[in-house]
Amino acid sequence: MPTKLVTRRQFTRYLATAAGAIALAPAILRGRNLNDKLNIAVIGTGGRGGSNLESVSSENIVALCDVNQRNLDAAAAKHPGAKKFRDFRALFDHHRDFDAVVVSTCEHTHAFATMLALHHHKHVYCEKPLTHGIWEARRIREAAAKARVATQMGIQIHATENYRRVVELVQSGAIGPVSEAHVWVSRAWGWQSSADAKLHGDIVSVQERPQESAPPPPGLDWDLWLGPAPERPYNPVYFPGPKWYRWWDFGNGTMSDLGSHWNDLPFWALKLQAPLTIEASGPPPHPEIAPASMTATYEYGQRGDLPPVKVKWHQGVERPEIWKSGGIPQWDSGCLFIGSKGMILSDYDKHVLLPEKDFAGFHRPDPFIPRSPGHHAEWLAACKTGSATSADFQYSGWLTEANHLGNVAYRVGKKLEWNAKKMRAKNAPEADQLIHRHYRKGWSL
Repeated sequence: MPTKLVTRRQFTRYLATAAGAIALAPAILRGRNLNDKLNIAVIGTGGRGGSNLESVSSENIVALCDVNQRNLDAAAAKHPGAKKFRDFRALFDHHRDFDAVVVSTCEHTHAFATMLALHHHKHVYCEKPLTHGIWEARRIREAAAKARVATQMGIQIHATENYRRVVELVQSGAIGPVSEAHVWVSRAWGWQSSADAKLHGDIVSVQERPQESAPPPPGLDWDLWLGPAPERPYNPVYFPGPKWYRWWDFGNGTMSDLGSHWNDLPFWALKLQAPLTIEASGPPPHPEIAPASMTATYEYGQRGDLPPVKVKWHQGVERPEIWKSGGIPQWDSGCLFIGSKGMILSDYDKHVLLPEKDFAGFHRPDPFIPRSPGHHAEWLAACKTGSATSADFQYSGWLTEANHLGNVAYRVGKKLEWNAKKMRAKNAPEADQLIHRHYRKGWSL
């Protein structure tokens, strides 16, 4: 296989893309440099929130917010000088106290906290997925462009060397033009078919919305936790833990959760934005709970000199045919690029060019995507200096829309013809209610 290096034209394109990112780079906090400390407010301090808090603890943590008093008190014990809040709307009454915000609430309230940060021109880091739905993702992306602050969605794998080197291989033409990509993940949480239960065990025993009420755990403000979602009595099937993300009213299942990480790789490498069509399959859609297993196929058109490409998502018990037939190593989860000259198989930590014998002696392109100092470190540096981040809301907004479209196609049961500009499926007006949800009284975006 001949050596394939980055051409002058390809490198010029990369520089042009970087220049565009710099043009949209965040406004710099006056007088800041990398040695100055930011004043940061953290919304959501348990679970992922606790991890994100730890990752930005080198800065001044001046405010903490959580609907769960136990999480809030535990975080405050480590940051005793921080003000404490239960309701993030009240926190923004004190917006002059902080420069930046970390949002780690549950998915159904991401957009509300994030929009308040953008409205007040605060730098913001938001956990994945960026929003609960498509309309929200569009609103956040547009608001971020106007605010010109440092933004980053929490897809930490995006900052790894493995992903960056795979993107370079694809974009430098190591396997030729890519016509097809497959992503598969083995997680089978959600509404389970008999096949799911047989493979993974009956992980979710509750399959319907419970009607009975139970007392919330001590310290949990259940009404604030519900936020904009439809009202219902507390039940432990929603909280504590990540149980909530299986329920359509609070999350979007594995597609929006792990899709944020795994679909990130083809989205980045193939320079994707809005698909032309989306088709999904799986067990009959459940009205309350996202599926454990499903597939979604996206068709993307020409992008500059890149040819049309099909990207297929496989979740739970589903796998690509080439995986089933033994045509590639049967990794538990992975991303496969199929090009005219070969294939690249990757997971989070490693990748391989296939067939391996065809790439004996292959010389990799010189790296042209810089190493990341770390996902949170990128964002902190951008807050202080105006540098770009690699997963800002312009990029991650499109990625979030695409992931949600897979679920919309699945729930509607129809191949969607997508008009990205109008944010509508031309052939499926019934999808509108899934694109823009209704909010509980007292909540608006």
